[in-house]
Amino acid sequence: MPEEGSADPSAAEFTEGADEGATPTEAADAAESAEGLIAESAKGEEGVGDGAVVEEGGAEVEIARHKEAMLRMQAEMENLRKRLIRDLERSRRFALERMMKDLLQVRDSLERGLELNDDSVTVEALREGKALTLKMLGKVMEDHGLEIIDPSGEKFDPQWHEAMTMRPSEEFDENTVVEVLQKGFKLHDRLVRPAMVIVSSKP
Repeated sequence: MPEEGSADPSAAEFTEGADEGATPTEAADAAESAEGLIAESAKGEEGVGDGAVVEEGGAEVEIARHKEAMLRMQAEMENLRKRLIRDLERSRRFALERMMKDLLQVRDSLERGLELNDDSVTVEALREGKALTLKMLGKVMEDHGLEIIDPSGEKFDPQWHEAMTMRPSEEFDENTVVEVLQKGFKLHDRLVRPAMVIVSSKP
């Protein structure tokens, strides 16, 4: 056997270890056997190298696949963002379309009232026409979520009411709305205009 630290053995080194008295045939067999061992060792080393190359190539393919998926996801998110911005702008521009269409009937009613001949119109007829128009307008407002705040006789609520002054009263409990100077409005539970009120105080 070769000493530690020596180079890989050759076929000749294997034959040197054979008995000096070996026949030529035996020597040739020994040399052939040694060459076979060296060849198998070389093939094993090549196999290890090929496996490393295959593993490295597979990792590169996996990285490329993930990178492509990430780029595709980024493109989809950008398209989604642009579509949301476009839809939001469209909604903002046409949000009042239905309400404007409903208000047209109120406008038509006002126009018809102005076209009437003053000589043939009584005060009572004018009042009825105004009441009808106001009712139509109230219906449109209600259909679109606008509610009237009319808190007469209710407890004062600073969330919905604005106190203009205090009035001593024996009829109402303290901090009660005794008079509504101007009605308020709220849209889907959001205050549009507070009701301007007079609030009771101790006499």
